[in-house]
Amino acid sequence: MTEILLNQSSNDLLVKEENQLNWNKVLEKLKKTFGNDIYESWIKNVNLKKEFNHYIILSAPTRFVRDWIVSRYADKILDIIKTFKKSIQRIEFLIDETQEKSDKSLFLKKGQVTSIENSFLNYYRFNLSNRFDNFMVGESNELAFTAARKICIQSAHYNPLFIYSAVGMGKTHLLNAVGLEVGNSKKVMFVSAERFMYHFIKSIKNNEMVKFKDFFRKADIFIIDDIQFASGKEAMQEEFFHTFDALIEKGSQIVISSDRPPSDLDRIQERIKSRMSGGLVIDIQPPDLNLRIKILKSKFEEIKVNFKENYNLSDEIFEFLASEITSNIREMIGALNRVLAFSKINTKSPNVYECKRILKDFVNSNIKVVTVEFIQNLVASHFNLNIHDLLSPRRPRSLARPRQIAMYLAKQYTTNSLPDIGRKFSNRDHTTVIHAVKKIDELIKKDNEIRQSIIEIKKKLL
Repeated sequence: MTEILLNQSSNDLLVKEENQLNWNKVLEKLKKTFGNDIYESWIKNVNLKKEFNHYIILSAPTRFVRDWIVSRYADKILDIIKTFKKSIQRIEFLIDETQEKSDKSLFLKKGQVTSIENSFLNYYRFNLSNRFDNFMVGESNELAFTAARKICIQSAHYNPLFIYSAVGMGKTHLLNAVGLEVGNSKKVMFVSAERFMYHFIKSIKNNEMVKFKDFFRKADIFIIDDIQFASGKEAMQEEFFHTFDALIEKGSQIVISSDRPPSDLDRIQERIKSRMSGGLVIDIQPPDLNLRIKILKSKFEEIKVNFKENYNLSDEIFEFLASEITSNIREMIGALNRVLAFSKINTKSPNVYECKRILKDFVNSNIKVVTVEFIQNLVASHFNLNIHDLLSPRRPRSLARPRQIAMYLAKQYTTNSLPDIGRKFSNRDHTTVIHAVKKIDELIKKDNEIRQSIIEIKKKLL
């Protein structure tokens, strides 16, 4: 059993057995609070090992289970323990290694997920609540949903499957659903690009590159989330390229997500872009009003079941939330949670007026972020130009001035750095952006036509 060093001061004395918590009663309360599914999956095998005056030590069967509980349920568990014994101020965990060796994963039978030691095993991103059966399908995401289901039946049919969308549109939900669907029969690896890089760097430092390569290339289905985070990381891209080729040669299915299509990924090797574009590339569009209402109602029913709430919301409230918050599903769910918190505290369902008051700052903050791409398209439209011409290397004045105006506005209205702005204009140097800003500043003072154009574009921009 893993040892934990304890600094036993006079305040941290072991509690006598007869005065200890009745852990069975605590477990009963935890089961009622979290529901049977969460209890059976995570909490059932947690045991009380030692109790001191002000804290307790619990055992978990694996590191994975411990990390999952600590990140998601620990605060609530502590609150429930305090209802039995107010003096308990914190909980600590140790790992029961005898259980860990016989059960590397609480959910998945041996062989479902590629086996790996230490930190690799500690990071497992599947979320049991993100399944195909609770993914709300509409016109905006139907193609992505269908393709994700298809590769679960026939691997390598679309290889790779590349799904992209703005933040909070359901990409990760779909990737997670793929892993859960095939996890019983195939070796699945689900990792973010950021975590892939972390393991890559750690393996180099520890001289464990052979283990790294073997681990990531054994998967039957390799799922990597948020590939845009590989931008500019040449060494990591080199390893990802060879991992990609090895998996394709092996016949493994690759699934990738990003916030933009492969062709628009900045500072990603062209050969990687080419390979990611070689399968099926699908985008998920923002959901329409009907789908947003459907998502909200589904989430509300899920919350009612999991937390045994007995209040209801009117259709008018769902329509209000779906109409007011349109940019991001995650934000929309956050607004729903705030409304539900109001309902719980006040023991009543709010009306639309109360919702407006509850969500005043939330709705006001839901302003569309201005991007360089948005500015480029506005400027191109204003001057009746093709976007490709605006970004091209050509330098006639009919293109140079609008291009300079776009750079000037990007500097004013986005948070991008000068080098970032330059890269978005066909990899121009940051000094080109500086020159453009200075030039437009000068022209605004003496050229009425330029000044008027910028005023009109700003109106559309804001």
